Amino acid sequence: MPFLSRLLAAADRFSPPALAHAHCDLPCGVYDPAQARIEAESVKAIQEKYQGSDDPVFRERCVQIKEERADLVKHHLWVLWTDYFKPPHLEKYPELHDLFWRATKAAGDSKKSLDPAQGEQLLGLIGEIDKIFWETKQG
Repeated sequence: MPFLSRLLAAADRFSPPALAHAHCDLPCGVYDPAQARIEAESVKAIQEKYQGSDDPVFRERCVQIKEERADLVKHHLWVLWTDYFKPPHLEKYPELHDLFWRATKAAGDSKKSLDPAQGEQLLGLIGEIDKIFWETKQG
């Protein structure tokens, strides 16, 4: 390779990277409240199965799995809240902070509750987040 070509190739390695702007950390296709909803549906289904059984071993397993799924709901909600939603979203939807707080609290309450009504409440809050999420994707 001629000296000038090598010099230009080396200079490219030291030039500043192009500045890019995005409203989220990764390309938009990676964020979706469906991940939290699927885990919350599992929580509610497990709460129902627990109520329908009198087998102590099965019930113990239900509690363990439900708690794991509830933690995953919290994880997926916090990823959305901290990585996808940005200040302009909060300006347009000022209820977002409270909504995420209530949803993650409900996910935490799922760890303590065996009542399917509590699981239904969690799904309702995730549904509200889902609605706002898809509105932000339109605009």
